[in-house]
Amino acid sequence: MEKYTLKKKLAVVQKYCSGEFGLKAVAKEHDVNVSSLRKWIAAYQANGIKGLKEKRRQFYSVDFKLEVLRRVEDDGLSFRQAGALFDIRKFDIIGHWKRQHEEGGVELLSQGPLRRNRTMTKQSNQKTKPVSDGDDERSRQELLDELNVLRMENAYPKKARSLGSGDAGDIAQKAQVVLELRQTYPLASLLKVAGLARSTFYYQQKVLQQADKYADLKRRIRTVFDKNKGRYGYRRVTAVVRQEGNQINHKTVQRLMGELHLKSCVRIKKYRAYKGQLGHVADNVLARNFDAVRPNEKWVTDVTEFKVSGQKLYLSPVMDLYNGEIVAYEMARRPLFNMVESMLRKAFGRLKSTDKPILHSDQGWQYKMPNYRRYLMEQEITPSMSRKGNCYDNAAMESFFGTLKAEYYHINEFRDLDELQAGIKEYIRYYNHDRIKLKLGGLSPVDFRVQSSPA
Repeated sequence: MEKYTLKKKLAVVQKYCSGEFGLKAVAKEHDVNVSSLRKWIAAYQANGIKGLKEKRRQFYSVDFKLEVLRRVEDDGLSFRQAGALFDIRKFDIIGHWKRQHEEGGVELLSQGPLRRNRTMTKQSNQKTKPVSDGDDERSRQELLDELNVLRMENAYPKKARSLGSGDAGDIAQKAQVVLELRQTYPLASLLKVAGLARSTFYYQQKVLQQADKYADLKRRIRTVFDKNKGRYGYRRVTAVVRQEGNQINHKTVQRLMGELHLKSCVRIKKYRAYKGQLGHVADNVLARNFDAVRPNEKWVTDVTEFKVSGQKLYLSPVMDLYNGEIVAYEMARRPLFNMVESMLRKAFGRLKSTDKPILHSDQGWQYKMPNYRRYLMEQEITPSMSRKGNCYDNAAMESFFGTLKAEYYHINEFRDLDELQAGIKEYIRYYNHDRIKLKLGGLSPVDFRVQSSPA
């Protein structure tokens, strides 16, 4: 007579399946073993009430055993799940079938479980005990078995060294070695040499055989990172990957870049002190409103310096706040006004007759000169200047300088100023045409201007 009636099993399982109570709570309330309750639930879900009924002892055919093992292997089922699916009450026997099939194939699997009489086995062993242990008394098969064991013990460390794992002291490395030699030697013997439990080996095998689902994405991330010479962080890399139709979360890209040891350039900012008030100072018309609704509505400018072997190079650019594009720039070895004058001529050449932008700068001496104000008045351009000692009023231009120096100047070495000047020219072309901006929807400044301009 079974310990639990069908009525009680059904009541307990249905109470759990109602979703109102947890597994342990139901088991405790009805004084039922948790493991048994879990088995009943799986059997009920797979076979209904039939799975809860008492089942007489049954013998299973070889074809049935092979079908169970096939489903376990193909679907990744646990022995408990397979037992519920095929209505095998003592599901532990599936593990025994699996070991039999691995060690002896279909032939051993067809023999069924071994039942030995201890007394008869002991007597049989005494009768068959050889009189001598000499090689003359041993069978040919015994000698071959011993030879195979010796070969296996010799092959194991060789395979470990060939896989680059030394003495294969790590569990995952041991499992890899066993997996490589499994086609040649019996699994049970290999596990004994490796000192691995069978369950541990199968777990490691599953881990080793799992494909990296992010392999293609990792390759694409590295390609984007290398193409931009390490200037893109995970946000810009995510934007590029999304433009290709891959909907990937930015946190995933951040984690994968960490695994690949890819880190964008560290921005290094240099403090620039205010040098006093000379000449005319314009009002702060821009007032930190860095958004523009059309091209050539708001411009910003400034001057920055670079050093190579004790020599200096100065850069004076003009940026359009509509898309962050550098519309004009000039470089010189000395920070004279003619550098700013040449830059202005190039920038004015981009203007249409209807364009009357605001040109914002700091209170540098170049922008307080009468010639500077005269050039702006001739083009009907409104001058604007940052407040005294306040670099945040010209944050857009300062941000560009920080990006230029972090992504190009600080991570490279230059032989002379000519090499630096050529590199800055190439970087500004890259910045305008290729380097994407997240605030522009993942487009470069030029692409954004082209796409937003009327046809």
